[in-house]
Amino acid sequence: MATMDFSGDLARTLLDLAPDPTVIVDPTGAIVFVNAQVEQLFGYEPKELIGAPIETLLPRRFHDAHPEHRVRFLSRPKPRPMGAGLVLSGLHKDGREFPVEISLSPVTTASGLLVVGAIRDATVRRDMEHQLIEANRAKSRLLAAASHDLRQPLQTLNLLNRAASHQAGDNEGLRSLLARQQAALDTMSMLLASVLDISKLDSGAVVANPVACRIDEVFERLRSDFEPLAAEKGLNLQVAVSNEASHTDPELLRRLLSNLLSNAIRYTQRGSVSLVCVPSGSELSIEVRDTGIGIPERELGRIFEEFYQVDHDAKRPEGLGLGLSIVRRLADLLHSSITVSSQPGQGTVFGVTLPRIELPLPSTDHAAHATNTAGGMVLVIDDEPSVADATTLLLELEGFEVRVASCEREALAHAAERSPDIIISDYHLRAGETGVGVVNSVRRAADKTIPVIFVTGDTGKLAFAEATIADAKLLSKPLRADDLIEAVRNALRAQN
Repeated sequence: MATMDFSGDLARTLLDLAPDPTVIVDPTGAIVFVNAQVEQLFGYEPKELIGAPIETLLPRRFHDAHPEHRVRFLSRPKPRPMGAGLVLSGLHKDGREFPVEISLSPVTTASGLLVVGAIRDATVRRDMEHQLIEANRAKSRLLAAASHDLRQPLQTLNLLNRAASHQAGDNEGLRSLLARQQAALDTMSMLLASVLDISKLDSGAVVANPVACRIDEVFERLRSDFEPLAAEKGLNLQVAVSNEASHTDPELLRRLLSNLLSNAIRYTQRGSVSLVCVPSGSELSIEVRDTGIGIPERELGRIFEEFYQVDHDAKRPEGLGLGLSIVRRLADLLHSSITVSSQPGQGTVFGVTLPRIELPLPSTDHAAHATNTAGGMVLVIDDEPSVADATTLLLELEGFEVRVASCEREALAHAAERSPDIIISDYHLRAGETGVGVVNSVRRAADKTIPVIFVTGDTGKLAFAEATIADAKLLSKPLRADDLIEAVRNALRAQN
């Protein structure tokens, strides 16, 4: 604690020249000194405050509690901010309140212990915080709307392209053209998803929902997603069998590994890409290994930055450079760590660390999975005619009977004629209706829990929260037609 004599002219002059309003009080809370800046902030002339209680400068609602805080500070005096983490307010002479930040410092003088309070008007900072909060909300609303509107046409194109592939039959030229078109659509979907995923992750719209899950179930989905892409490049995709399990969010883990696998396949020209799970004590390390071009050591520290792409000579990097930035954010959500090792010209290994848990081995009886799920009636609820028509065409080609509704009234009318076996619904509908509300109405009318697949482009927390009803699966637009068909068949299989 410093020792000073506040009676000297030099000390008073120095305090008057201080940039922040400064108030000095004795142990009883009486003001013994104020500098010139106090008048500008609080409106009182210095002579009006000398001898007055410090509570004069506080809103009345704090007067009763403040003496106790003052005694607590004097019992263990040390420099510190006042009310850390709290919203502090000052009171102007005219009765106006305003936000303040206060730093306290005890000082020993010839006449005893005094407390120096340096006060700063926090109005500008608080206003800026509110502006940033509002700007972030506006950005989230814009992204939610843009997400929905941009995903809709991509979803339609994906479904129509799959339907066209059905109709192409043995026309190899047409099938090849449609396959190239699908590759372009997948790239567009990936780029859009990357931009929107970054925004969702930064805005807090994505939250982890950890459950006990088998690593093999995540691996099997990734095998299905990436085997065609690897085969197209002549690469050997090796997905190891694993009996391990973890307590994590399987969907977020799949998205994280999808980004790593996509990168590995993109930057591997020959050889293989492998996905393995390596147990080590109480942890699992899921590794994505490739025999690709590798990453120079000088670049390793920057690869997780947004829009950063490793320079590969004259070859233009693909994508936007957001994949590994998304990986880092997803790893943070999962409370996992990411490791990377690489040798230029030999390949790269990314590792994801997860907690290891024990689960009973799954049954080897596959009889329940032999049920033929082709057929059945699907109720499609969507108010976008192009999406509804494309979905109908695809499902009918797969052997399903389809009914389409754009609102609750139409959905209930179809359900009254025949109860659907499964519902595929958009989340947002016109006239303020939501897919969740319509599905619940149909379920009440049918007096049973009909399985539902929500297909949405909404990136907001509300859509994800409200869609977590019984026997429901949420898929994000744009999605591959194969994924939609697989989800329908799995849902129907679970009912048998």
